[in-house]
Amino acid sequence: MSLESLQTAIRDAAASGAQLRLRGGGTKDFYGNAPRGSIIDTRAYAGIVSYEPTELVVTARCGTALSELESALEGEGQCLPFEPPHFGAQATLGGCVAAGLSGPRRASAGALRDFLLGVKIVDGRGRVMSFGGQVMKNVAGYDVARMIAGTLGTLGLIAEASLKVLPRAPAELSLRLEMPLERAIEAMNRWAGRPLPITATAWHEGELTLRLSGADVALRSARQALGGTALDAAQAQARWRAVREHTHPFFAGNEPLWRIAVPSAAGPLALEGKTLVEWSGGLRWLRSSAEAGAVRDAARAVGGHATLFRASDKSAGAFMPLPPVLARLHRELKNVFDPAGILNPGRLYPEL
Repeated sequence: MSLESLQTAIRDAAASGAQLRLRGGGTKDFYGNAPRGSIIDTRAYAGIVSYEPTELVVTARCGTALSELESALEGEGQCLPFEPPHFGAQATLGGCVAAGLSGPRRASAGALRDFLLGVKIVDGRGRVMSFGGQVMKNVAGYDVARMIAGTLGTLGLIAEASLKVLPRAPAELSLRLEMPLERAIEAMNRWAGRPLPITATAWHEGELTLRLSGADVALRSARQALGGTALDAAQAQARWRAVREHTHPFFAGNEPLWRIAVPSAAGPLALEGKTLVEWSGGLRWLRSSAEAGAVRDAARAVGGHATLFRASDKSAGAFMPLPPVLARLHRELKNVFDPAGILNPGRLYPEL
């Protein structure tokens, strides 16, 4: 598959008004509102375009398997710092950027968009557009490249992306501590203000797990300060993978799964259901059959927002309704990039 063939397919669809479903491995089809339209499979447009380990930058095409990219980085002792979830073996770089999701390391390293240096997209007219570059100094004015992250393909097909990468930590250690949620939230926020090498946290059913990353001497010092029971390396790796990939027992079941982002110091939310907490208290996963309005009101009350992450019924909308001003800005952006409204229609909001 060539970039020209992708342009032609989008250009023809725009001319006929045919809706298109931009899709890589399909591992995140569940995310957002229900996809619709004829599928454009991007997996054939794949490959690492350039990788400069000494410059900490990698550029790859959208259909590149995320596992292939991470394997290449691992061979050089490097990684994607935001620890993106795959949700399946067929995950691609394009889908990773389009979803904009980050894993357990998000609170310490930053989000995917923070490491996105540049993108090449095909817009709704079939035009190739490039934003950003391969170095931070190319980011000037409106940072369109980072704006593309998380738009679920509604503004353009993400043909290529350049990402900043970082060296892998020389050592890691995970600790387990028993404490109720209120105390865990207080402790995680207190530790966040100290020079401790905590790179991931997860609380579930009275158990708080911490991951420490860095030099051995730093890990030993932190362990003395934090206490807890150390997990063996294999057990720790499996636990963090399970949290990232949602294979942890908490994520099993048919109840709706909510992803609630709140200020990290916010107390436990008064909502029925089971909870798993990440990002030093800033991310609350909720398994609950509570009414959508109640969940979103609880998140809004503490300055947060709630996304219906997985559910058989998403009639309430995957994402919280936008305030009028933001809704207008979204519509205007959609009109600029995709005036015919053919690219992944409705994935973010029904009206887009």
